[in-house]
Amino acid sequence: MPTRDSAWPQGTPCWVDLQVDDVAKARQFYSELFGWEIFDGPDDAGGYLMAMLKGKPAAGIGPKFGDAPMPSVWTTYLAADSADDIAEKIGAAGGMLFGPPFDVLDVGRMFVATDPAGAPFGVWESKAHTGAGIYNEHGAYTWNELHTLQYEESREFFTKVFGWTYTDMGDGVNMIYSTFANPGAEEGVGGIADAKLFGEPASYWLTWFHVDGLDASLEKAIALGSSKMMGPDATPFGRMAVVAGPQGEVFGLIDGNDKSAPPQ
Repeated sequence: MPTRDSAWPQGTPCWVDLQVDDVAKARQFYSELFGWEIFDGPDDAGGYLMAMLKGKPAAGIGPKFGDAPMPSVWTTYLAADSADDIAEKIGAAGGMLFGPPFDVLDVGRMFVATDPAGAPFGVWESKAHTGAGIYNEHGAYTWNELHTLQYEESREFFTKVFGWTYTDMGDGVNMIYSTFANPGAEEGVGGIADAKLFGEPASYWLTWFHVDGLDASLEKAIALGSSKMMGPDATPFGRMAVVAGPQGEVFGLIDGNDKSAPPQ
C-alpha cells in the first residue's frame, strides 16, 4: 500500500480537496464510491471534512469559499517549502493570487492562485498535515494534470515557479502532452495537456483517482448520480474515464493495473 507520512517534495501534487454547495451530499457520494471514512473537522475548520482511506488522509471536502458563484470543483495542491516564497514567484511569473498566504490552524499554510491561463491551483506548506498519506490505491488520487489553453505559456510559468522540467509525449499534433518533474528528478509527478485539442473551454487541473476495475467503478459512479464525460478508454497507462459528480465536479477514474492495448 503506497503511503507517505512526511512532507512531499516542493512542486509535487500533494493534496486534493473538493469545494461543493452540499457537503453532506458529497460526503455520502464519495463514501459510497471510494469507501472513504469521512470525519468532521474541528469547530473552527469552517465545515471542512477529512476523508480517510485505510487510516490515511486521502482528500478533503468543504464548502465553497465566499459568496461569489463558482462551480463545484476538485482542487490540486502543489507542495511548497515556503508558501510565501512561492507566492512571490507566482506574482513575478504572471500568475494571480486569490488572496495572500494564510495559516490553517496548526496544520499548514496555504493559498490559491491561477497561472496566466487562468487555471486555479492550491499551494500547501505542510505543518501538522503533510498532505495525502495514501496514493495509487483504490479510492486514492494517483495523477494530477493541467489542461491548459496556453500550453507553452503554462509550462514556462511553472518552470519559473517550481523549476519543473518536461518530457514530451504524443505526436505533437493530435496529442500535445508532457509530464513534469521536479528539479534534479527524472520521474514525472504530473502532466500538462493542450486543452485546445480537446475543445475544452477553460484551463483547469484534473484529478485522477485509482480504481480496481474501471468498468465497475464507472457503473457505480453513474448509479450514484454521476454523468460520463469521456471513456471508458483503454490506454497504455490504464483503462480510464472522466465523469462529472452529482454536483458537477469533474474527476478522472483510472485502473492503472489494466494495461489493455488501446483499440487499433
